[in-house]
Amino acid sequence: MKQSHKFLYSAFLPWTDLGNGVRRQIMGYNDDIMLVKVEFKEGGTGALHQHPHTQSTFVASGIFELTIGKETRIIKPGDGFLAPPNVAHGVVCIEKGTLIDTFSPIREDFLT
Repeated sequence: MKQSHKFLYSAFLPWTDLGNGVRRQIMGYNDDIMLVKVEFKEGGTGALHQHPHTQSTFVASGIFELTIGKETRIIKPGDGFLAPPNVAHGVVCIEKGTLIDTFSPIREDFLT
């Protein structure tokens, strides 16, 4: 079974620069679930993409233009969204912010 440490301190966890004003930090995982913090600079983009994982995301800060399938909405702190498996989704950051993503099952591609 793949699993992160039980206690994870942000100050000691590595960041992955994704380009386009975006970086991510893996905050914990096992085979079933993964928690990821994603920081966006204003104008940063999470390009439209899809994957076989269920994704549920919480807006910790910032303002984002979110597209899921053919719908586009504005989301703000305290909002969230669910991207079902294999449905295209992406964001454009309108105001610098942080998204907290959860994935099930684990995003193996994030660990390589």
